[in-house]
Amino acid sequence: MRYWIIIFLFVFFMQETFSQSAKIVDAAVVPDSIQTKKDVIIFIGDVVVTGNKKTKTHIILRETTFKKGDQISTSDLSKKLIESKQLIYNTGLFVDDSVYISTQKGNVVFINIDVKERWYFFPLPYFILIDRNFNQWWVQENRSLARVDYGMKFMQNNFSGQNDNLNIWLINGYDQQITTRYALPFIDKKLTQGINVGFTYSRQREINYATSTDNQQVFLKLLDDYSRTFTRFDFTYSYRPDQKIRHYFRISYNNESIADTVYKLNPTYYPNNSTNFKYVDFGYYFRYYNTDYNIYPTKGIIGEAFIYKRGLDKVSNLWQIGFHALYSKPILPKTFFHIETAASIKFPSRDYFINQPLFGYGYYNIRGMEYYVVDGTAGALGKFTLYREIFRYIYKTPFHSKTHDKIPFKFYLKAYSDAGYSYSQTINNSLFNNKLMYSYGVGLDIVSIYDFVFRFEYSFNQLGNNGLYLHAHNSF
Repeated sequence: MRYWIIIFLFVFFMQETFSQSAKIVDAAVVPDSIQTKKDVIIFIGDVVVTGNKKTKTHIILRETTFKKGDQISTSDLSKKLIESKQLIYNTGLFVDDSVYISTQKGNVVFINIDVKERWYFFPLPYFILIDRNFNQWWVQENRSLARVDYGMKFMQNNFSGQNDNLNIWLINGYDQQITTRYALPFIDKKLTQGINVGFTYSRQREINYATSTDNQQVFLKLLDDYSRTFTRFDFTYSYRPDQKIRHYFRISYNNESIADTVYKLNPTYYPNNSTNFKYVDFGYYFRYYNTDYNIYPTKGIIGEAFIYKRGLDKVSNLWQIGFHALYSKPILPKTFFHIETAASIKFPSRDYFINQPLFGYGYYNIRGMEYYVVDGTAGALGKFTLYREIFRYIYKTPFHSKTHDKIPFKFYLKAYSDAGYSYSQTINNSLFNNKLMYSYGVGLDIVSIYDFVFRFEYSFNQLGNNGLYLHAHNSF
């Protein structure tokens, strides 16, 4: 297999290694007459937005790094046009956007912003595997259709044209779930404050009530009853002082319970050693976005830091602090790398099962260890990935539409290596706890419209296991 990796890396770099630098952003245009004048102050006479049939104009202008009446040096103008194009696209409201100078009169310029809106209403059929990932369902659960949830997801994005979202989920099948959520990013005239409110009620037949010594999830399935019932009300206040920084303050009320059978198998599942657990939790999250494309960055930084507090008494009390960051940098034309890192700690350290999950959940994933979970009260993760764009293709659709007549696809080869460590005071007899975990591999990513990212990864882990893994999401 080592020879295939050498061949992969050769192909990875051989194409256009010494070619001219690719243009940074299409349709962020500065006229030659302005580019040749250095350090000249120009005035923005007006900013005109077109193509926004539903989105309010002020929502789009909120993302720009300039406004009507600004005085900007010519050396900064190109940068601001590119940044504004990226910020507008990263709202998730548009399939494409262009930011350019339409006309110039002396030292006065007029800027146009042209956007192509996405489809905002999605009454989508819901069909999802209950297992943690596709490989687990395909291999370990023998592709059983009994392990599937189905229903409808009514998603109305950009509900009132202010990038607000209304979601209603009606799920049946293996589990049952009702979810309603409304998010309004701006509630004030300065466009800095927002709210998010939600309600969830769910019942599941199967529950992961323990982790085995070989780092596998242990499940209990009840045919005539539900193993776990969960209800949550939550409210989030957000504050966004500029385009790159976001603050979130969240509070929620939670009421969950497990069946008696689960309690008999694991009486320490909940902190209060009972079948019911009610608690209030609080969270503060700081997020920073400064990339060309948040879903699949080729340049820039994304970061998150958080403080979480659960419970108002000593029994349910839990604190957790942590961070997650990604740094992306181009090194050659069409070639860039990602460095991703994360760390967190929970305290006080206790044996309750719901306090323990860490690796194998959320962004704590090591590629090549999709079949394993590693519990712990503290952990750290590091990832390095080298990417090379090898091909791009635009599919012309049969739709007579100005906004969806073309669907772009980009293909990236990649080579990667991951490492992580999970610490636990009480778990010392497993494959991975309190030990360095690592993996490496090669893969192919496909990136397309509507933030679609599909990943094919062939990975090797420290146990000598290897295999092909499929994913349809990214870390952030």
